[in-house]
Amino acid sequence: MSDLISVARPYARAAFERAREENDLAGWAEQLELLAAIASDSRMHDLLSNPRVPREQRAQLVLDIAEGKLNNGVINLVRLLGENGRLPTLPAVSKAFNELKAEAESRVEAEVIAFRKLTQAQEKEIHKALSERLGREVSLTSSVDSSLLGGAIIRAGDLVIDGSVRGQLDRLAANLSR
Repeated sequence: MSDLISVARPYARAAFERAREENDLAGWAEQLELLAAIASDSRMHDLLSNPRVPREQRAQLVLDIAEGKLNNGVINLVRLLGENGRLPTLPAVSKAFNELKAEAESRVEAEVIAFRKLTQAQEKEIHKALSERLGREVSLTSSVDSSLLGGAIIRAGDLVIDGSVRGQLDRLAANLSR
């Protein structure tokens, strides 16, 4: 996975710069998300990774599926990725682009995975604390994972705060095995 991200980052940065020149970060993000969804389909992923299908044909297939929904810059990006055999990286390119976009907008996507559904007051408190700690606007989503046994895990960019009971037990076991 880290290989995909390292391969995708230069493409995402180039796309980001082009989108910024065009003053259309939101439009590019939307189009890249569409391409990521296309490339993430299991059958499509197999086809995009198949060396027996010519690279140009693979790129054209992606463009045909997204016909009428892409601007010229994004079409050129798809062709470039196709020429270089990098179409399977489209989901990683989209993710890296969105990270650059969020950074430029002084915003960060954060996720809270909790043992049980958070109350509105808890979400508000976590949102406020993260905004203060990161110095950015935080877009917070939450989900439930009962396997945590209690507590929560918070992910915001590179920051991971593991306050789950399962995480504490794992750390305790690691310390005891030393």
